[in-house]
Amino acid sequence: MFKHLMTLTRGRVTDSSEAFLDAHALPLLRQQMRDAAIGVEKSRRAVAVVIAYGEREKTQLARIESQIDDLESRALSALSQGHEDLASQAAETISQLEAERDTTRAAITTYQTQVNRLKQTLIESETCLRALQRGQHLAEANDKANRLNGTMPSAQLNDLRDAQNTLKRLQLRQDHAQETANALEKLSGNSSADVMAKRLAEAGCGEADQPNAAAVLARLKAKAAQSAPQQSPK
Repeated sequence: MFKHLMTLTRGRVTDSSEAFLDAHALPLLRQQMRDAAIGVEKSRRAVAVVIAYGEREKTQLARIESQIDDLESRALSALSQGHEDLASQAAETISQLEAERDTTRAAITTYQTQVNRLKQTLIESETCLRALQRGQHLAEANDKANRLNGTMPSAQLNDLRDAQNTLKRLQLRQDHAQETANALEKLSGNSSADVMAKRLAEAGCGEADQPNAAAVLARLKAKAAQSAPQQSPK
């Protein structure tokens, strides 16, 4: 049970760490790119330093070889003049210079090997850095584009939806109020017209709006007169 709890704890820590890294991926990438650029610059300076050491050794080698040539010439002159002791001393010095010359040549070879290796590493690092910089620019461009295209917090989206719903309700109420006002206007107009027509009919202007007793009696008398048998004249 304890082992399972520890495993679960590690899992939650890992999930939290990954979530944190995902949420801060772009700032983390920027800092890593700055660190990488600093590292490449240090490598570039290291190559320059090794090249400078190699050039110094080459200068030293040229000086040593010049000294050897000069002493050999002078030793030969001493031998021709019978100064064998001086020639022997010159030979000892020349042997020491030759040993130093060989050491310097070995150092130059070592420096050259290191320079070639460091240059190759530097080229690879600079190529990788440029590729990462292009990727970083693309990631930043995508991030800006997503934010400009409407990628926003859910709370902000909820506020917009609430505002839309409120606007719809307001428009519905306004439409209903307008329809009610139009209906009332029509009813009011019809009522006024009906009242006026009734008043005019009662005053004898035009046909009566509703039949009255006098009109009904007159109509009945007319029908009775039409239906009565006509008497023949005597």
